[in-house]
Amino acid sequence: MKTHRYLQLVALCVATLCLPSLHAAAPAKSIAAQLQPFVEKGEMAGAVALVASKDKVLAVEAVGFADVAAKRPMKTDALFWIASQSKPITGVALMMLVDEGKLSLDDAVEKYLPEFKELTVVIGKEAPRKPAHPITVREVMCHTSGMPFKSAAESPTLDGLSLRDAVLSYAKTPLNAEPGTKYQYSNAGINTGARLIEVIAKQSYESFMDERLFHPLGMKDTTFWLNKEQITRLATPHKPNAAKTALEATTISQLIYPLDDRKKRYPMPAGGLFSTAADVAKLCQMVLNGGELNGKRYLSAAAVKQMTSRQTPASLTGYGVGWSTGGTSFGHGGALATNMSIDTQSGLITVWLVQHAGYIGDGGKAQGVFNQAAKAQFAPPPVKP
Repeated sequence: MKTHRYLQLVALCVATLCLPSLHAAAPAKSIAAQLQPFVEKGEMAGAVALVASKDKVLAVEAVGFADVAAKRPMKTDALFWIASQSKPITGVALMMLVDEGKLSLDDAVEKYLPEFKELTVVIGKEAPRKPAHPITVREVMCHTSGMPFKSAAESPTLDGLSLRDAVLSYAKTPLNAEPGTKYQYSNAGINTGARLIEVIAKQSYESFMDERLFHPLGMKDTTFWLNKEQITRLATPHKPNAAKTALEATTISQLIYPLDDRKKRYPMPAGGLFSTAADVAKLCQMVLNGGELNGKRYLSAAAVKQMTSRQTPASLTGYGVGWSTGGTSFGHGGALATNMSIDTQSGLITVWLVQHAGYIGDGGKAQGVFNQAAKAQFAPPPVKP
């Protein structure tokens, strides 16, 4: 009896000691699990969500469908039109030439593109006149040049003109604000910056991007023209139906189809790229690492700091050299709700890839849920004073 009682006491002590583990917090739900309700409610088609540090991918998860009607599952290697996320990538390329001393952000664009010497400004009903000063490289790359979003020649799509011809059309289009006085989001400005790359590097913009950036970084799926295999991995764009009760497939109205056509379609530096979460993460890691990745330097630390810092006047929207800036983070979004963000305080990179021209219900809140989950799972705890 004593032995039996002793064993009971031992068992009770062991159970008591183990009790805290029985009540330990349950492991955090995966990012995909937290996003799944948006898919189940039909509010979002699907997404690829990636979290990385400067040297490691911490999580990459796919949820939902790449094509709702076909029930094609979303996969982590899906391709997306990243649209205006192309802008900071063009900014990186231009800063390579700044690093090499081949141009300055304070240079006048007309120094390299003489067609801009005839540029005029028309404000309201005023007669055309010369701008107060020639537009600068900095101004075209941070949306303060006074250039409109596009020229009249870029219609009905934005990829139907060669970069040379598109930029010639900008030089003939009057500015609608004095340079440096107004923030006005402008594809024309970023495309002009890309044309500077062509002229100064003496090679096509797209070959410069492939040779100097995409191939060395291992961004094997980042392209202006999808090949046949990549098209099979392309996520279908979705939009709400007319009744706003369900999602339906749509097309990318800004681009010419088929998307692998190299005869009618041209590179559009301000918004023409397709990519994957893994590729976008590599670019972001290089930038977060101060311009270096896997032992290869692409930009100086000084160039990265300048590129990702506010280049606009304090009274205007914060924007760097192709990058949106604000607080401790910088990044960029795209027309179909894609986004990438680099937070220097937490050291986290987040990449959010979807193809949505609008959502159903609360679908637009899915990115916020992803950002919160990424921070909760991977951000380091705050440093105690």
